[in-house]
Amino acid sequence: MSVPRPGTPGATRTCPHCKTTILESANVCPSCQHHLRFDADAVASKAQRTVPLRVEGTIRPQPADGALEYTMVVTIRNERGEEIDRQVIGVGALYPGEERSFTLAVEAFEVKGYRAGKGRSRH
Repeated sequence: MSVPRPGTPGATRTCPHCKTTILESANVCPSCQHHLRFDADAVASKAQRTVPLRVEGTIRPQPADGALEYTMVVTIRNERGEEIDRQVIGVGALYPGEERSFTLAVEAFEVKGYRAGKGRSRH
């Protein structure tokens, strides 16, 4: 897997607050929600974000079941089906009468000033 150079689409950095790997272009950390830099166009930038994928679901053990253990895993694959990232997001246990809801959302926004062409890196 190649790592995009700083200043190119997909370049990453570490959030100084929660140490999560985030996009270099992020003004707000998507994990801890801390502001990372001032953006005079923050409202306009937020309006340009889209959510091309969103999946929600809830699990709850049946009353006759005992406790359930769960692991939430997210896998990202490229256009060839090759796994490029895999993360365990959370683990836990559920007892009868409890439930957990899970939401997966992919936020996307167009990178201004970038045109695909020669030298485009692939992940």
